[in-house]
Amino acid sequence: MRPELVFVAHLSVTVGEPIDLGEVADGHRRLVPILGGTVEGPFLQGRVLPGGADHQILRTATLTELDARYELDTDAGERVAIHNVGVRSGTEDDIAALVRGEPVRADRIYFRSQPRLSSAASRLRWMNERMFIGSAQRLPNSVELDVYQVT
Repeated sequence: MRPELVFVAHLSVTVGEPIDLGEVADGHRRLVPILGGTVEGPFLQGRVLPGGADHQILRTATLTELDARYELDTDAGERVAIHNVGVRSGTEDDIAALVRGEPVRADRIYFRSQPRLSSAASRLRWMNERMFIGSAQRLPNSVELDVYQVT
C-alpha cells in the first residue's frame, strides 16, 4: 500500500549563532543552539522551548548531517519531545553561504528530515506510534520546518 502524507504543523525554530567545534575524526562539527520559536498547524499549536540544539556534521562541502533535539509546549500545556535527524545538501557555494549565515533560496537546497515526536500527553500519544518526515529551509536566524505524518 502506498503511503500518503498528512500535514501536522509548521515549526518556525529560532536558532542562535553556531558554535564551531572544528574538524574532528568524523567531520567538521557545529552546534546550533535552539532559542525558541512557534508551532502552528492542524495537530499542534504552541511554542518551541529554548534549550535544544542541532548537532551538525559537515561531511563534505555539499553535505551536512543534522541531529536536533528540542521540546515543544502546546497551547494546551502538553509537552512534545522532538528528535529530528536529516540531511541538507546543495552546491559548494550555496552550502558555504548557509554556513556563513547568508540566505539561500529554498529551491537551491535539499533539506529533508525524519522528526520523531513523542509525548506523554494522552491526546498526543498517537505520535509515539507514527512516522513523520520534514521539509525545511534554513534562514539566517531560523529553521522553517513543515512536519508531515506518513500514513
